[in-house]
Amino acid sequence: MIEFLKENWLVIIIVLNYLLTISAVITIFYRNLNPTKTLTYIIVLVFFPFLGLLIYYLFGQEYRKTKIFNRKNILNKQIIKELNSQLNLDNKALEDLEDHFLNEKIRLVKLIQNNDKTPLTLYNKVKILKNGENKFKKLFEDINAAKHHIHLEYYILKDDTIGTELLNLLCKKAKLGIEVRLSVDDVGASISGDMKQKIIDSGIEFYAFMPVLYPKFTSRMNYRNHRKIVVIDGNIGYLGGINIADDYVNAPDKNKYWRDTHIRIEGEAVITLQIQFLINWEFVSNSKINIIANYFPKKPCKAKLAIQIAASGPDTDWPNILDALFSAITSAKKYIYITTPYFIPNDEIIMALQIASRSGVDVRLLIPNESDSWTAKYATNSYLQRLFDADIKIYRYTKGFLHAKTLVVDGIISTIGTSNMDYRSFSINFEINAFFYDKKTSENLKDIFIEDLKNSIEMSLEIWKNRSNLEKLKEAYCKLWAPLL
Repeated sequence: MIEFLKENWLVIIIVLNYLLTISAVITIFYRNLNPTKTLTYIIVLVFFPFLGLLIYYLFGQEYRKTKIFNRKNILNKQIIKELNSQLNLDNKALEDLEDHFLNEKIRLVKLIQNNDKTPLTLYNKVKILKNGENKFKKLFEDINAAKHHIHLEYYILKDDTIGTELLNLLCKKAKLGIEVRLSVDDVGASISGDMKQKIIDSGIEFYAFMPVLYPKFTSRMNYRNHRKIVVIDGNIGYLGGINIADDYVNAPDKNKYWRDTHIRIEGEAVITLQIQFLINWEFVSNSKINIIANYFPKKPCKAKLAIQIAASGPDTDWPNILDALFSAITSAKKYIYITTPYFIPNDEIIMALQIASRSGVDVRLLIPNESDSWTAKYATNSYLQRLFDADIKIYRYTKGFLHAKTLVVDGIISTIGTSNMDYRSFSINFEINAFFYDKKTSENLKDIFIEDLKNSIEMSLEIWKNRSNLEKLKEAYCKLWAPLL
């Protein structure tokens, strides 16, 4: 028997591989995924022995709605129920808002509110922060002024120059008795052991989201926390595309320009942002947090600006951000302006954009000229022909790397957040976006989009058609991996 195993070990391993492959394929069929994703996984499993199983293990496992992400205890707290009850508008209030200016777009408000019990907040003040240097200047001012607590949740946090400055400031505040809680994604973040020890010694509560053994080798692993959230004293909130790293700051001596967008919020929407932070904190810390009134201070905002904070991820019943983006696109009458670093959408988003453009809506897409990911770049390119077919205008940002994630519809609805226009953001990672129902904010975001076009080139259909066969081959190859990117 031992001799047989020695002589036929390779055959045995191959047979075992395909037995596991057959089991995985059957599982995929039962999960009833969309045909594109199903076919992608089957091709990988069948034609890439061993490697295919590894890829399926890392990317194909479906944990949505399972116990690993069953994080609803915070929502059951009495104080949270009362806050949501106070914020939720009745039908009369929604009708008044509809009559005011939203018209049929009120369905987007109801969609997000029903799906994730995300209340529409009416009294808020918002500042759009263009690029990291503006964000960090304001953020550091607010942290310095913090009186009770500072809550931070980030995908990427590096202890480089800007990261060390932030962490040192947090340590200083913690030593002064301010409650500081910090959560980072274990794959996205890069913090030295010495700095981690300093953080803990200063009194900061620090946890990594879903720790992995080898973060450097798992950058595309599923179910990462892609959110960027800050809540200070329950009164001020931050969210958007800007992580904590020197890459995001345009210093005078920096060679590569980084174009990004973030927001600072004061008002009722901070309550929802705080709740989302606390839900995640209870998960990463694996402990029940004591919810106190100081996390939700009653500091009324007089400015009227309607905002909904939409969160999505494996712990939500519906892909809330995807649903909201789809609804916003299909509601457009005049224009749709999209800025995204990665455009790897599903068929529903592509079709919605095509129909909008063919119906006379001015649809424009702004993407980077140079991507930070070879596969993402060519996967994005593989979708552009379908946009050209519907006369959608496509622009490439040439001043530097474009990382902003924004959408504006008709100068009425707009969004800024962490979600890219790709499969990963729509259905795999944890994301969070702010949706604004406000003409001034939406017009402001439109003006920023138009300003960015001055540093962009419009893609020519004729030049696009004449690209090399090698480029087309790269696109076809990367499109096969699109559901995994």
